[in-house]
Amino acid sequence: MPIERGSAFLLKISDGAAPPAYQTMAGLRTTQLSINGEAVVVTNKGSGGWRELLSGAGVRSVSVSGAGVFTGSAAEARLKAHALSGTLADYELSFEGGERMQGRFLVARLDYAGDFNGERSYTLALESSGAVAAL
Repeated sequence: MPIERGSAFLLKISDGAAPPAYQTMAGLRTTQLSINGEAVVVTNKGSGGWRELLSGAGVRSVSVSGAGVFTGSAAEARLKAHALSGTLADYELSFEGGERMQGRFLVARLDYAGDFNGERSYTLALESSGAVAAL
């Protein structure tokens, strides 16, 4: 797989319509994706002292975080509305190689910051709810 630019790792939020249209979150400078899985340990006396895990069991989740400069875009307004109401929304992650992932996420954290003589910035954290599909 060739090296990909980080600027092509985009976070997009759905407009809520059916079928959904996705709009890129403006101003994001950094984006991070974590795929998490909790293991179910089935180690027993017959395991010979080695840990054994149950394949396909446990809880899987996807976490997304990002930081950027506030631009006042419609996508940022939708994100803020979902953060304030605690509602789930559809998001899409896209990568330079054409890979995409879609799923429902909850805004777990949205922070705004600003200096007297600088731009207003924000950081966000999203947690998946349900399956996240690789497209």
